[in-house]
Amino acid sequence: MSKLNQTCPEAENHISGRQKNIKTGADGVEIDQVPVIDFQNVSVIKEGRLILDHVFVQIGADEHVAIIGPNGSGKSSLIKVMTREYYPIDVPGLSTKIMGDDVWNVFDLRKRLGIITTDLQNTCLRDTTVFDTVLSGYFSSIGIYDIFEVTLEMKVTVLEILRFLGIGHLAEQKMTKISTGEARKTLIARALVHDPKALILDEPTNSLDMKSIFQFRKTISTIAKAGKNIILVTHDLADIIPEISRVILIKDGKIFADGKKEDILTNENLTALFEVPVTVEKHGDYYAAFC
Repeated sequence: MSKLNQTCPEAENHISGRQKNIKTGADGVEIDQVPVIDFQNVSVIKEGRLILDHVFVQIGADEHVAIIGPNGSGKSSLIKVMTREYYPIDVPGLSTKIMGDDVWNVFDLRKRLGIITTDLQNTCLRDTTVFDTVLSGYFSSIGIYDIFEVTLEMKVTVLEILRFLGIGHLAEQKMTKISTGEARKTLIARALVHDPKALILDEPTNSLDMKSIFQFRKTISTIAKAGKNIILVTHDLADIIPEISRVILIKDGKIFADGKKEDILTNENLTALFEVPVTVEKHGDYYAAFC
């Protein structure tokens, strides 16, 4: 029996999906066997500007992927297409399938894709406890209201996930009183309550100190090993945990390069991507870039 199963069986079930019901896409194929993301010919225009230009991206059911690009390159816009915050223009060959389906109720989609962003963290910085912030993930709200039907099972699951992430002692603390790193872990816990297929992390280590960054990366590695897809958006190569084997580079709204991590993270590619001389170094299982 694993150490995780000995201490937090409810958390392990939610993170590994061990006891979830089998779900199928529109074509009847089990969701766990179809690509998490299957985008074909995706173009997005915002404020008269083409921010995604004929993007083709497929992320397999068991893949962990990093998306890297300069500010304004389109990487966060691509994530917003995944979360249905942005919608592409209707062009021939367009497809935006997520887990086999083109059409999603946004609330159902949020249960299948756990999302961790700085914007969400800022929204959650209220006079609400850590426990209620995580619990409210069941209802896609910020905080708990009397109209919600909160079950004992929900409460137990929240506590187990908080303990698994090492923040069980913060359950009754207000979000406004905890550190940025602790708040980021709270968002992970909130994302995990629905047992999502994948976690989407948009610049997850922004504003974190060195200790918090180390702990955050370790947490994401643990979740990746437990079977959740990790889709990471970052400009910092050091955020790319060892479990991520594929890297997508985006520049000017287009896919600039896509392939195995060791083939993509080169001096030549990163120099062309950021338009400054870049040196890539590997330290153990991690990468770093220097100008």
